[in-house]
Amino acid sequence: MTALSNTAGLLEISGVTVRFGGVTALDDVSFAVNEGELLGLIGPNGAGKTTLLRAITGVITPGGGSIRLAGRDITGLPIHARVRLGLGLSQQLVRPLRSMTVIENVALAAGHARTLSPLAALMVRERSAERESALKFLDMVGIAEVADGQPANLPLGTLKRLEVARALALEPRLLLLDEPLAGLNHVEAARMADTIAALNKDGLTVILIEHNLSEVLRVCSRLVVLDNGRRIGEGEPRAVMADATVRAAYLGREAGDAAA
Repeated sequence: MTALSNTAGLLEISGVTVRFGGVTALDDVSFAVNEGELLGLIGPNGAGKTTLLRAITGVITPGGGSIRLAGRDITGLPIHARVRLGLGLSQQLVRPLRSMTVIENVALAAGHARTLSPLAALMVRERSAERESALKFLDMVGIAEVADGQPANLPLGTLKRLEVARALALEPRLLLLDEPLAGLNHVEAARMADTIAALNKDGLTVILIEHNLSEVLRVCSRLVVLDNGRRIGEGEPRAVMADATVRAAYLGREAGDAAA
């Protein structure tokens, strides 16, 4: 297992521990995400990925350790404060506002990034500057042609891209993607992975939480692997997946058998 780098990253997770009653969901997890990196956060079901995501975004507060974004300790900050410091999230369950068009959904997110209250954001969603920004983000994820469409009429693959566009409208420095390929067929998953890689190539730092290992290995530059709340692997994707401990976690075998 690769040791935590001494170089400060854009995001620094240091000794994060989360307990729910007598259950330890995260146990002294540490790693850093560097500026401009596309990092895959993976692990079998129940590994602690969702708990860590919630700790990073502020849904839960760790019982121990710290989380730093761009050098600032955000461990105790509320969600909206983390967003304003540059944290964006695309969630696995896509929940657009179905009373609004696609472009209005993204314009609302763009308005929220520029205002101090949700009410003010609602009042600016129709402004041309917000719609122009929204169209830019829709184009970045490849769905500008459905800008005036209704979310209820769109397939899952398009809705997944809409979710990413809404996150981009917050203009994050770090984008967390929670299983953006889930539910997509092979072709759609590959195209979405290509879009994520393109966003990263344009300079956006991304953490990709995903079960589709073939696409993770194809687009990510580095992996962090969790199992039973512990970090069990970190480093170059192919090398990490060849590690006996990581293979045992995925295959459900003893490490020695997995290495055979």
